[in-house]
Amino acid sequence: MFTRIVKMEFDAQHVSTFLNNFEEVKSRIRQYPGCRHLELWRDKRDPTIFFTYSHWDREEDLESYRHSPLFKSVWATTKPLFRSKAQAWSVDTLHQLA
Repeated sequence: MFTRIVKMEFDAQHVSTFLNNFEEVKSRIRQYPGCRHLELWRDKRDPTIFFTYSHWDREEDLESYRHSPLFKSVWATTKPLFRSKAQAWSVDTLHQLA
């Protein structure tokens, strides 16, 4: 399993559009094969910056999602709302303390 973090910066006037769309698609993303966890985070200082935080079984599962009609639809709606290019990281957990 690994974690995917995506940082997205929006123009202020597009934040509600993004949030409304995320509300509509979040369950379908979470239920996509291989997706084990999905969170949406918002920056504490800049309310136009968001992060998605998701856990995936395998890199192939994430790639399958990224080539799916669901992702293409989500991205077609989300990408035009950005004020800058999205940034993404795929990371492995080395230590976890609870």
